[in-house]
Amino acid sequence: MIPELAEWQFALGDVVLGAGTDIPVGNVEGLGTAEARTQDADNPAGDGVFPGVDLYGARTVRLEAGIRTPAAPDRALDLLARLQQTATDPAVRLTPGAMNVLRMRWPGRPARRLYGRLRRVEATSTATAVSGWIPLDLEFVAADPLFYADDTSTLTLPLSAGGLGGLRAPLVAPLTTGVAIPHERRGWVTNGGDRPAWPSLRITGPCTHPRIRHAETGQVIELAVALQTGEHIDIETRPGTRWVLKDGAHNLAPALSAASRLDFALPPGTSELWWTARNYTNSTRLRVTWHAAHAAL
Repeated sequence: MIPELAEWQFALGDVVLGAGTDIPVGNVEGLGTAEARTQDADNPAGDGVFPGVDLYGARTVRLEAGIRTPAAPDRALDLLARLQQTATDPAVRLTPGAMNVLRMRWPGRPARRLYGRLRRVEATSTATAVSGWIPLDLEFVAADPLFYADDTSTLTLPLSAGGLGGLRAPLVAPLTTGVAIPHERRGWVTNGGDRPAWPSLRITGPCTHPRIRHAETGQVIELAVALQTGEHIDIETRPGTRWVLKDGAHNLAPALSAASRLDFALPPGTSELWWTARNYTNSTRLRVTWHAAHAAL
């Protein structure tokens, strides 16, 4: 269960740090502009450089904290162990693209989150551990510089007969559209941040040749694939974790059309998403989930 955060609190895994907890946090670094990767070129005929594209690298957040459990050194060691377990979790550490989450909440702001890896959990001194005080140096390296809303936004779009032209009687189960492509089913998505957000998409069968299109950007994802009842496709668009899997195991990247873009982003504000498929029934679904993206806290 994800713990709720009060103001001035952080969370790594199931461990809450900061105000009102057993792990007070002092100095925090790395919440400003992330380190830039510049592409400046030296001026070959004179002084100075020619400014190129500026890209941002990883965001490194450092927390100066301490475990404070007076007269309970065993509890202090338990909290240290839980932080170490988060940092060394094989499901994240040994899986390319898998990430930890650092959550935080500042006064006057809702909770935000970063995706990356917990790289350092260091007990900088054990001299006072017997009294229940262990100073900590924590380092979290976010894979991208954006801050994401803690709350998940969701849009679910069926491909039912309603609004798509209807079906002719008599009806025979299972209800299907045959091979004709229906009008695209439309829905509205709202990214409440100020930067593009990366959605997770799930298509639940039965259907064939699903196609998703963002009306404003023109980006599409379309697959030459057939899904049976109960089968699903998960599409992840976040940088560093872009993949297409059927039933969580089978790579469907070869089924993508040449026009498909896995850098499928939701721009700030409200925009329109369209999708369609062939041979669908009333149980066919597209579910879109995302976290609004922000440049700053």
